[in-house]
Amino acid sequence: MARGRRSQSIGVDDLVSHLRDLASNLWWSWNEEGWSVFQTLDPNEWRATNHSPLWTLERTSRARLETLACDPLFVKRVYDGLAARSAYLGERAWFQRGTAARRDDFRVAYFCSEFGLHESIQQYAGGLGILAGDHLKSASDLGIPLVGVGLAYRHGYYIQQLSRDGSTQVLYPEYDFHRWGLEDTRETIACPIGSRRVTARIWRMWVGRVPLYLLDSDLKANAPEDRRLTEGLYKGEPLLRLRQQILLGIGGMLALTALGERVSVLHLNEGHAAFAALQRAIDIHSHGRPIQESFDAVRRATVFTTHTPVPAGHDRYAPELVVSELGSTVDRLGLTPMQVANLGRVEAGDAKETFCMTVLALRLAERVNGVSKLHAEVSRSMWKDFYGVPAAKVPIGSITNGVHVKTWIDPDAERFWKEQVGLRLTKQAPTATGWAHAEEVLPARFWAMRSRLRHRLVHFVRDRLALQRKRRGEGQGAVAATYALLSEDVLTIGFARRFATYKRAPLVFHDPDRLARILTSVDRPVQIIFAGKAHPRDDQGQEFVQKIFELTRDARFGGRVALIEEYDMHVGRMLVSGCDVWLNTPIRPYEASGTSGMKPPLHGGLNLSILDGWWPEATDGINGWSIGCHESLEDPKLRDTADAESLYQLLEQSVVPQFYERDEAGIPQGWVARSLHSAATIPPIFNSHRMVAEYTRKAYVPAHQIRGG
Repeated sequence: MARGRRSQSIGVDDLVSHLRDLASNLWWSWNEEGWSVFQTLDPNEWRATNHSPLWTLERTSRARLETLACDPLFVKRVYDGLAARSAYLGERAWFQRGTAARRDDFRVAYFCSEFGLHESIQQYAGGLGILAGDHLKSASDLGIPLVGVGLAYRHGYYIQQLSRDGSTQVLYPEYDFHRWGLEDTRETIACPIGSRRVTARIWRMWVGRVPLYLLDSDLKANAPEDRRLTEGLYKGEPLLRLRQQILLGIGGMLALTALGERVSVLHLNEGHAAFAALQRAIDIHSHGRPIQESFDAVRRATVFTTHTPVPAGHDRYAPELVVSELGSTVDRLGLTPMQVANLGRVEAGDAKETFCMTVLALRLAERVNGVSKLHAEVSRSMWKDFYGVPAAKVPIGSITNGVHVKTWIDPDAERFWKEQVGLRLTKQAPTATGWAHAEEVLPARFWAMRSRLRHRLVHFVRDRLALQRKRRGEGQGAVAATYALLSEDVLTIGFARRFATYKRAPLVFHDPDRLARILTSVDRPVQIIFAGKAHPRDDQGQEFVQKIFELTRDARFGGRVALIEEYDMHVGRMLVSGCDVWLNTPIRPYEASGTSGMKPPLHGGLNLSILDGWWPEATDGINGWSIGCHESLEDPKLRDTADAESLYQLLEQSVVPQFYERDEAGIPQGWVARSLHSAATIPPIFNSHRMVAEYTRKAYVPAHQIRGG
């Protein structure tokens, strides 16, 4: 449309068509020019739908649409959003501008069991999915020829509600995929599982330049047990989970073939997708190669990222069950049941050993990496018997995780850094310019920004807590009292993540009386905001949630502890932007990487963390605080006591005093210097553009060995 017409009113049907177009690509989710259009469309419906563009549009009244169709400013915003997306999709990105050999047949297939793309698209349980979503967005921004493959879960993970006693109510909504902008490719596949073939529809979702293909078995043509395969994320017994992983891996490869997507590199993000490499070997084998030669070819072209530093966390199945459920796939491999079982065993021929998905991935991937340097070290020790060499020689490298900055940075903070240090997040490259100058920012300006974000977080938490109390029927007095909780100007600590037990959410309450003295100090008060989910079957994790819920009502803490239910990406963004300190207390070395702590520094926040995951690579003694030491005590009680003591000492002697030591203008100069140093040193490295570029250079391009398939 010509520029002169952009200021004119348009018909309602045309407006709706343009809005649907803008919502059809998830580019809107990390670009303000996109999502702000739908926020303006109807702010109330935008909040009610958890920021879903198409659902907001569906719920917006005809009268409202007619008004906006005649509003030149709104119409211009719609056209500007479409133009910005068109320019983004049309530009030559980093990968295309590179000098390395770029073959037309270079294409990566990225397999993962979950994808965290946006809070309105509930297809993620935790960090694995969030990482996968950030990976796709950075691949799009950098122009990496990549496709995503996963499953479309009708119930998602679950919605968390807390009862009056703090126990978790698990809700499974049924999602309408059309409200997510999924396109029906009109293609289906028949995935062999056991003695039958399960039909799956192939949905497509555009994530910028990257197509994400999601398989859906909830079809009338399937038996009820097979329709359940894509009912929910991490639901059900081991047999269901195994079948889901067959559908993801083998079905995912069949889907790529059905769609004509010829990929040259496989990236298995965790062992859930290992059967994809098996199916690829079958495809090559069917062309006449001996099976071992096919395995070797697949191995050279496969990348495997492991995320699990605990042996018990790797999926294992009875070998006879795997052989049975692989069904005709086993026949096509031409292997005996014992040979198939051995593909997932460390010790071939050991009938007592179960079939491990991680072992299968290790066997069929030449390039293997952990997600932090420490995690790679732990993984090398864990899998030295598989490789048959000392841990130091195990070929498992590290590519440390990162976060997609445009997804996680608050617009207010992005504008601040743009004005103050010339940060340009639209300049898509593995290195971001501007952060290095953060320490040159005037403290008063930075402190004003930090205060705005904290104030906004406090009001957000109060509103959420009021809604929670109202839903639980706690009475008008209790609901009204919520608005007296917390304070806009108090040092605010955040703890938000999966409530897996190793993350030790309750550790800060180890000595409740000592913590109470810290929180309720008259001159230097502190407040803590929690959010998080535990798996529905993780009873101890659910008990942690309930324990913290009870502690929020403990009079000793004076209303300075809050717990928000239903932790999702929106809650996460609010907390990482508004909190002054990000608390992380896992049992070392059980945190493979962790990425939530990479997000507060985008807003000048500081980390207070155990030396686990990514933090040992990032900390320099100034850009945050480290709890405990590099060594972890074996005795759980002694370990928790020592770590809690270290945490309390840091709060009492360093964290709290620095926050409240103010100059005549009310600025905590020491705190601001530390915060600006955090912004200068962490975001330039711990971002997903650097991460995906590292995968491309170290793994994808070297793995580009075989064609098609």
